[in-house]
Amino acid sequence: MKKNWWKILTVLLLVFTVAVGMLSEVPRLAILNETIRNLYFHVPMWFGMILILLVSVVYSIKYLRKPSIKNDVIAHEAAKVGILFGVLGIVTGMEWAKFTWGEYWSNDPKQNGAAIGLLIYFAYLVLRSSFAEQQQRARISAVYNIFAFAALIPLLFILPRLTDSLHPGNGGNPGFNAYDLDSSLRMVFYPAVLGWTLLGVWIINVKSRLELLRQRIYENV
Repeated sequence: MKKNWWKILTVLLLVFTVAVGMLSEVPRLAILNETIRNLYFHVPMWFGMILILLVSVVYSIKYLRKPSIKNDVIAHEAAKVGILFGVLGIVTGMEWAKFTWGEYWSNDPKQNGAAIGLLIYFAYLVLRSSFAEQQQRARISAVYNIFAFAALIPLLFILPRLTDSLHPGNGGNPGFNAYDLDSSLRMVFYPAVLGWTLLGVWIINVKSRLELLRQRIYENV
């Protein structure tokens, strides 16, 4: 039970996010209206994606410093979970954009940057599948993973700020201020970020253990 406290916390945080996020009162803001509730899903998933992909990069660096199957597996599984969160983030963002901007895809700089970033990571999965030898696959994938993350950060956080963007916090459009994130929203938003991120860690933990077990069984056959 002591080892599983964070899993219990994950469940409680996500139940709290969904229940309170859907049922609680939210500020009546122009244009946003009830869609402001997507703040508890879309944005935390992107936060979780960044943190999970950072975990993937850390384990890629660890693999390059000290090659081991475990480091490679965790880096790979974390990248896949990060990509999943990224896809969910884009889908929820497109739904939000439809209600607030009038169309699912408006070629907003941050939308385009997110799409390019995900394509870079899809290429990571393709790259891994193109090598049969484990050490070569792990080494080349680790190097690519580092550069992929280095490219993702400017695409999401730097380039959108250099041009006009509809997204809050970009192109001179303020974000995370008293208008679009008041104290009542913060009470759910921050637990949501932690909850979704912990869910990603939980998935990585399960998938990594299964993959390591599969490889161990394969070696003993």
